[in-house]
Amino acid sequence: MLHHAAFLLHCLPLVMGQYDLCKSWVTTDDGPMWEFYACQPKAVQMKDYVTVKVDPSEITCGNPPERFCTHENPYMCSDECDASNPDLAHPPKLMFDKEEEGLATYWQSVTWSRYPEPLLANITLSWNKSIELTDDIVVTFEYGRPTVMMLEKSLDNGRTWHPYQYYADDCMEAFGMQARRVRELSATSANRIICTEEYSRWAGSKKEKNVRFEVRDRFAIFAGPDLRNMDNLYTRLESAKGLKEFFTVTDLRMRLLRPALGGTYVQRENLYKYFYAVSNIEVIGRCKCNLHANLCTFKEGSLQCECEHNTTGQDCGRCKKNFRSKSWRAGSYLPLPNGSPNTCLGSTASKGEPPQFNNLYPFLGPVKLSYPKKNCNCNRIGSVANRCNDTGYCDCKEGVTGPKCDDCLPSYYWRQGCFPNVCDDELLLCQNGGTCYENQRCLCPPGFKGVLCEQSKCDGEHKDCDGASSTSLSPAAFLLSSLALQLRHWRDL
Repeated sequence: MLHHAAFLLHCLPLVMGQYDLCKSWVTTDDGPMWEFYACQPKAVQMKDYVTVKVDPSEITCGNPPERFCTHENPYMCSDECDASNPDLAHPPKLMFDKEEEGLATYWQSVTWSRYPEPLLANITLSWNKSIELTDDIVVTFEYGRPTVMMLEKSLDNGRTWHPYQYYADDCMEAFGMQARRVRELSATSANRIICTEEYSRWAGSKKEKNVRFEVRDRFAIFAGPDLRNMDNLYTRLESAKGLKEFFTVTDLRMRLLRPALGGTYVQRENLYKYFYAVSNIEVIGRCKCNLHANLCTFKEGSLQCECEHNTTGQDCGRCKKNFRSKSWRAGSYLPLPNGSPNTCLGSTASKGEPPQFNNLYPFLGPVKLSYPKKNCNCNRIGSVANRCNDTGYCDCKEGVTGPKCDDCLPSYYWRQGCFPNVCDDELLLCQNGGTCYENQRCLCPPGFKGVLCEQSKCDGEHKDCDGASSTSLSPAAFLLSSLALQLRHWRDL
């Protein structure tokens, strides 16, 4: 396990080595100088830096000890889970350990001995840091995949949650949604929330174990089936509203709603064969550094971008002190191939003179910063001025982005300028089944209130309280709230 050390991020074929350099030392007619570029860390196994939580607390098997069996041998219930015995225990950490060949170690839930009460379990992965997914999320289940489950994401360290993908053996029955595959999505719907039946139907416990969240298939919509046209992907990530944020998370949560049934109905005479067991979770991604860093460190139990371009913060999300002559901006993938660093500038540079770094290489003399020269044609509404600033870029107003300041950042909408959204159907900001009305307010279902429907009205006497609490949702109430959340998107398909 890596602690207090920089991890050099190993390149995957997916990223093709692009945007891995923040700056280079160049010689020009005016002398040596730094040339800056947009940059990002390479992709790694993010499970090496994750914190896992399983709830409710009593959902992990073994306390008290319990017998279980499999669908293949449903009446040979000789296996045992015992938390007090290391050889028989199945704690959450076994979802991330290294397994010897032929020997699977796994977390396991209690059996469905309380049927028909729902067997519900949440598995939460937290990084305390924004990360960008670069490959499929793959969850490996032993003894059968759930027949109903849901993947959720958070962008604010678990304070609020949004649906990411639904899984069911019958999407219409479980969530009131038409089943779809990611491969059926188009460029305009690449960040659509779908329900898939591809990973939930019974195929035998020894044959199909994996459940996927298909990142690569969504990338392939823009980059082609072999992900060779990465320039087009990076262009769309920069320009398409909400697309980059769709692949950004701080936390992931799997809500396991119904276990594998063995291809048949629930057999109440033998409930010891119904449970959840997860042997591995693969999450490949990179630290989100807003294109201001190409390295990330793991220290004091947290990931931290090694910021360049005079930026600072865990995500390089602000300018350093004395480099705040203009508002902070994230780096940009555009223009290709090197992007725009959007370097934070000091007071001297803001007057048109690049800052001097005389102590870096004293034998070479003063060091200057190099910035590209573009004919900006800045949008008159979205930019501070209709011409380039001293660094050669359009200076955008709050909430505005794009090389010409003609597009809105996520959570803003364009109406002769960019205005903040209270809610957003594409990003599904309304919670607990609320629906967004004209980006201005959330229409909340019975039992919920608040700007984003994030608060429960439940006080023990409210007539609509049944099932409103996330810790005691009945399947019917949970599925109905999920249906309400998706109706507007489903009607648009």
